[in-house]
Amino acid sequence: MSSPADRTALRITLADVARAAGVSSASASMALNDREGVAPATRGRVLAAARQLGYRRRSRGTGLIGVLPTDLGNPYHTDVIAGIEAEAESLGLGVVIAHGRRDGAHLERQLQRLLELEVDGIVAVTTWLSPQALEQAGQRVPVVVIGRMQDAVTGTDSVLNHDQAGAALAVRHLVEQGHRQLAHVTLSTRPGPAMRRAGFLAEAERLGLRESAQVIGPDPAAADAGIEQLLRALRRGDADAPTAVFAANDIAAVTVLHRAADRRIEVPTQLSVIGYDSSAVALTVRPHLTSVNQPRQEMGRLAAQMLRERIAGRVHDAVSVVDPVLTLRASTGPGPALHRRVPPSPSPSPSPSPSPSLSPAPLPLPHPHPHPHPYGR
Repeated sequence: MSSPADRTALRITLADVARAAGVSSASASMALNDREGVAPATRGRVLAAARQLGYRRRSRGTGLIGVLPTDLGNPYHTDVIAGIEAEAESLGLGVVIAHGRRDGAHLERQLQRLLELEVDGIVAVTTWLSPQALEQAGQRVPVVVIGRMQDAVTGTDSVLNHDQAGAALAVRHLVEQGHRQLAHVTLSTRPGPAMRRAGFLAEAERLGLRESAQVIGPDPAAADAGIEQLLRALRRGDADAPTAVFAANDIAAVTVLHRAADRRIEVPTQLSVIGYDSSAVALTVRPHLTSVNQPRQEMGRLAAQMLRERIAGRVHDAVSVVDPVLTLRASTGPGPALHRRVPPSPSPSPSPSPSPSLSPAPLPLPHPHPHPHPYGR
């Protein structure tokens, strides 16, 4: 049985030591773990504070992992967290969730709070944290990032969705349905949405439709005006009006559906709409939303597995890339090219030249990584 002094020592946290020494929690951790990058005087103050407070490092982990999402109100994040929790439970780990509230500064404060709780590792379901904050956290505990950062962050693992391939799936489906005037609605310049935008444009160009493909956004005001302009053009019957929209996420796609309904534009008869994520919101609208499904719960499970490997001693950085699939529902239908009726020819005519192939085209993978992870591809 532990003594009262032992129990008191275990209640003293790293944050207590850092405050007493007048340093950050990160510096205190580095000093206590005898890592480089800490001045001798600082190391001395930290060790003295730890002795004075009776701080004792745990000989075993807490059995807890921290999960830090950008926005708990976003169905994508809740689906990912469900996957993390399910896998963590199977691995004998508990989960502590810290809400980022769509605020970069708050996310960094929450990251520090998780570190002060001395969790065994952290899954960041966000790309809003700075590379510096993630790298510093990775020096203290294993860190896995779900989502695409601009560049790989040294000392962390990543779980990525193949965004460009997902966008290509959406474009090919719309073209197969007979749509030739396409629009992409995006509300973000972050790396993931940027790759979806690039995939949309690259596939449109591959199919010979680059001139008739347009991007609406990412500035919110520009996106709002662009959607309104698109719907007015459809109402007027303009020949060059887009008849299909691929949105960078389901929430943006639902915005298009609602605006179309306000304008009495029928989906999918007059306008086809595809989202991205295939989240729960896709089934809450009428018609149900066709969407590119990035396997969110699988991504969460992979992140928990990779974190457990890091806790067990894996030292090299790893990346896992998952392939999306297109989930067909009721928001897409035949476009003008399939509605046209060509009168039969009185005599046989030469076979037309083949149209561009709609089979999957090779697409570049995300940023190279020195140690690709075996999961997810």
